[in-house]
Amino acid sequence: MEGSDRSPRIINWLRLRRGLRVLLIAVLALVLLPYVLTPIYAVVDPVSTTMLWRRISGARVERHLVPLTRISPALPLTVIIAEDGRFCSHHGVDLAEIREAFAETDDFDEMRGGSTITQQLAKNLFLWQGRSYVRKALEFPLALWIDLVLPKRRIMEIYLNVAQWGPNGEFGVEAGARRAFGKPANDVSRYQAALLAAMLPNPAVRNARQPGPGLRRLAGLYVARAERAPGAASCLRQRH
Repeated sequence: MEGSDRSPRIINWLRLRRGLRVLLIAVLALVLLPYVLTPIYAVVDPVSTTMLWRRISGARVERHLVPLTRISPALPLTVIIAEDGRFCSHHGVDLAEIREAFAETDDFDEMRGGSTITQQLAKNLFLWQGRSYVRKALEFPLALWIDLVLPKRRIMEIYLNVAQWGPNGEFGVEAGARRAFGKPANDVSRYQAALLAAMLPNPAVRNARQPGPGLRRLAGLYVARAERAPGAASCLRQRH
């Protein structure tokens, strides 16, 4: 009887081990998938996880892919000024900005800043929205990998085409510019580019089409900073 009791236990243990092994392989594959996909994005235009989820759920998605050559130079420059001033000099993660963010807060949960354009791209392409320790832990190495395998110009091009620029499923700066100003991204003025850049932290609330005083103030600040630092986007220049 003792031997017969032991056999089901052994079988159940083997099944549990097999199930855990399958689960571990699935999790590992899911974690490694972004590292496999990133080099492909040098030539393939990706979608964000938010866009993908909206399409699956039947929500509206509007995007018009445009190369960087068909985007006003004022837009990437102002986005760098607004979101990641050292974009051209860091390697995906801005350690200096992270140190400053830590120095300015006593509580990690309340910490703001320190997230580069490359980190935001990693989040948009492969992770989820919202603040969490797990997401940040996954985001850091992904940002370093993206910066390693993709040129800065391509990183910016993808970012401008996947970031959300409106409250109703407008993704990519072309859709954002058309919604806000009724014109393509190639034709926006420096101030309009700054309004779009000022929307990025919260496109569901901030409205470049009908900007409030706070948004207008931010846009004016970004225009002034961009005029003082035109070299902030030097890594985006085409090399002949």
